[in-house]
Amino acid sequence: MKYLITGGAGFVGSHLAAALLDAGHHVAVIDDLSTGQMENILHLKDNPGFEYVIDTISNEPVLAEMIDLCDRVYHLAAAVGVKLIVESPVRTIETNIHGTELVLKHADTKKKKVLITSTSEVYGKKEEVPYRETDDLLFGPTTKSRWSYACSKAIDEFLALSYHRERHLPVVIVRLFNTVGPRQVGHYGMVIPRFVNQALDGGPITVYGDGKQSRCFASVSDVVKVLLALMDDEKAVGEVFNIGSDQEISIEDLAGLVRDMVDPEVKITHVPYEKAYEEGFEDLRRRVPDVSKMRALTGFAPTATIQQILEKVIEYEKSKRTSG
Repeated sequence: MKYLITGGAGFVGSHLAAALLDAGHHVAVIDDLSTGQMENILHLKDNPGFEYVIDTISNEPVLAEMIDLCDRVYHLAAAVGVKLIVESPVRTIETNIHGTELVLKHADTKKKKVLITSTSEVYGKKEEVPYRETDDLLFGPTTKSRWSYACSKAIDEFLALSYHRERHLPVVIVRLFNTVGPRQVGHYGMVIPRFVNQALDGGPITVYGDGKQSRCFASVSDVVKVLLALMDDEKAVGEVFNIGSDQEISIEDLAGLVRDMVDPEVKITHVPYEKAYEEGFEDLRRRVPDVSKMRALTGFAPTATIQQILEKVIEYEKSKRTSG
């Protein structure tokens, strides 16, 4: 079977591409390298089942041809990362909404199955946890650019589900919660690679806010297994799934763990949100998924602990420094 991965040179996309190739499938990738990196897929180039195109999915003729030549589509291309979202809201909205519109439009012509990657951000400012797929969404004001990403991904979900209900396009929607691992970069606000590189540089590790906010981190290798399982399961069509771990850790404790694993002498400092992002930046105190729906259908539960995830990221970042 041949798969198309939009955003396939990105962090999650490159791991997904490798897993599909290992399973004996053919994989085509399209990526404009705006947040993805060529080095993420260099190790795949010699595989005869792999091909890639460096272009934007807004190039409609190219996208249409690639969709026509594949059997299934994983749509991962998106503007990602809190820092990028705050600094480039126009790019965020246009990339996410218009790109998804084009993918669904051309997949619909031949009824190609599409898995759309959405985000935990769509839950917005909800304080009650864990988050369930049927929960109401609560966004902040339009004057806060931070919420443009959440709104754009929610529109993506509405559009995908509308294509399914009205035109019977087979779609699956997944909401990713803090997927982490080797190849993720810290340029756009991703906390683990940022902490690890700060520690390797001798510090300080900078924690935004008071550090009491908590998140649940899932290994990219675990997440990819669920993406494969949901694409293959017909019961997943027309459904929305939370994907991730439900084990919480505060950002302050995460920083301490990174420090202890890299260099116990490294200092940890706190930076106000308004200095890190923008005046009046709003963050969530807790973000915890209810993953019972994912487990009920796939039988999957995350296997990697936060310590194991950090070990792999630290090893990867160290290897980049020695090889570079």
